[in-house]
Amino acid sequence: MKKERMAALLLAAAVAVSATACGAPAAPQGPQLNAETKPASQYTIDANDQVYALLDFSDRTEFENAERGLIASPESLEIRDANGKLVWSQDAYAFLENDAPDTANPSLWRNAQLNHISGLFEVTDGIYQVRGYDMTNITFIKGDTGWIIVDPLMSVECAQAAFALVKENLGDYPVKAIIYSHPHVDHFGGVRGVVDEADVLSGAIPVIAPEGFEKHAISENVYSGNAMGRRASYQYGTIVKSGETGSLSIGIGMGQSTGLASYISPTQEIHKTGEKLVLDGVQIEFQLTPGTEAPAEMNFWIGEKNALWMAENCTGTMHNLYTLRGAQVRDGNAWAEYIMETISLYGDKAKVVFQSHNWPHWENEVIGEYLLNTAAAYKFINDQTLLYINEGYTETEIANMIKLPENLEKVWYTRQYYGTVSHNSKAVYEKYMGWYDGNPIHLAELTPTDYAKKMVAYLGDKKAVMEMAKKDFENGEYQWVAQITNMLVFDDPSDMDARYLCADALEQLAYQAESGPWRNAYLRAVYELRNGTNDDPGTRAGGASDAIAHMTPEMVFDYLGILVDTSKVSDLSFTANVVLPRGSYVLRVVNGVLLYQVNAKAEDADVTWTTNLKGLLSIVQKNAEGVTALVAQEGDETCLAKLLDAITVMTDYRFFNIIEP
Repeated sequence: MKKERMAALLLAAAVAVSATACGAPAAPQGPQLNAETKPASQYTIDANDQVYALLDFSDRTEFENAERGLIASPESLEIRDANGKLVWSQDAYAFLENDAPDTANPSLWRNAQLNHISGLFEVTDGIYQVRGYDMTNITFIKGDTGWIIVDPLMSVECAQAAFALVKENLGDYPVKAIIYSHPHVDHFGGVRGVVDEADVLSGAIPVIAPEGFEKHAISENVYSGNAMGRRASYQYGTIVKSGETGSLSIGIGMGQSTGLASYISPTQEIHKTGEKLVLDGVQIEFQLTPGTEAPAEMNFWIGEKNALWMAENCTGTMHNLYTLRGAQVRDGNAWAEYIMETISLYGDKAKVVFQSHNWPHWENEVIGEYLLNTAAAYKFINDQTLLYINEGYTETEIANMIKLPENLEKVWYTRQYYGTVSHNSKAVYEKYMGWYDGNPIHLAELTPTDYAKKMVAYLGDKKAVMEMAKKDFENGEYQWVAQITNMLVFDDPSDMDARYLCADALEQLAYQAESGPWRNAYLRAVYELRNGTNDDPGTRAGGASDAIAHMTPEMVFDYLGILVDTSKVSDLSFTANVVLPRGSYVLRVVNGVLLYQVNAKAEDADVTWTTNLKGLLSIVQKNAEGVTALVAQEGDETCLAKLLDAITVMTDYRFFNIIEP
């Protein structure tokens, strides 16, 4: 039946196309339930037209900033890995030379045009950036004899290409230091493209990071890395083709590169604000900003150049207090307070402010306003959400109520290209109140699938629901149509009509979205509703294998505890002494729950494992050959065998369903 229905849909679509091609006027009709990309509806066109009325599109200041200091820009920019796989392309966005189409929010289109400006730029004397070569900027600070490199992009291939552009235009100088501003992979993943780890380990090239960097870099990219990677494919739209009906910018760049992500551990941490280092003759003063855009983050000041680096605390767009890929909730109040501290420390002296995404701003008065407005946006979301919380409103109610003050709303660099006021307010709610809204019906809710099946049973007539949903679609009620039809999908994922109508509604929401990640998430869901869940490994960014290799034993034990499916071994209990080259541990498995003690030895141990870090990683990776070769056992060898049986292989779950059950 499914094949017959699909054939009928395709035949109807072909007839419609034929009639249009022959000059017959298109008759008014409801949504066409097929897998084709649809044009913008009149409701979407009208919604996007309202953006022109709200914002001053004649203001070209940000274009001037984005183009200022350009030294070189290649005519074509496509970066490939060693196997020829395309990992980054600006050529794919050539269509941005046109005016905004009906299928794009014109404000997001404008931001995409700005992020499409790429190449090597001078920030100020001795400071340069390569922008548009990855999601992030890579910054080069000229020292006495070489380069201090800040945030070496996400992919090795992109970092190599950016460094090659610098060498071609500014000369071939050695790398003298690396600075990581914070532990998100797009700020360190390309490090092996600019330095050799042997030079770092020898002490020739220091790698400087804020206190706690490595712990957070690994916990974010490993502990919840599989789920985060899958959800990132929605946020960054990794299989959504760029175009007028496809992916645009994500507010802080064009998107996520898909090359090799690498990692080299920091060799020196910054522990307090005001700490100074002289790197290749350049004095840099650091300001720690923990709990802002990342759990560990830092700005810095180069006094001799009056240059202020704001990491990702200012980015020329509204950022996330909660990111759609999933991460720890960020503190909007602390974010604002640290920016205000920056103003106190350096605001009266700064002549240029630059950061790890988007373009710099110049002139002291402009910089002061830029910092203050950015701080005000986060403080407003934090404070107004808390006000509404104390007035009794729930998370969803607040997200639909809250709106920036008019003057802030019209500032280009506080627009919602990446984060939004809506989902940032939900982050504040989660931070202070958690998931529960106080209504006890939400304490033990049914699963989405069980809820959907009960709702369909109560509604009784799915055909009638679909007919009503079609009418609501024609009236532009896309959010509701998406919700009700997605419920039908969760009841019966083979219901193609429900899938297609849900996809059509989400597509219109994408066309209206000002946030690049919202547009991508909608369009990724559209793709999977129409085509099924994508499971091509080539569409996911590089994994965290390089970070895993730098885990401490404690981190490995923590990760092992995450990977053990206790439900499979709830009757498993044993004690193991684990002897490593640099210490001993007691591993206690209690009813399938893994606990450990550091610098300890158990006299009652059932087994002793003598190994090294690679041996521990072999256990984590369920690598039987590696375990046999690297883990020597004395005692009950069945303990390890039973534990290995319970370990979950995350690659089996890389493409779990999101938009369907």
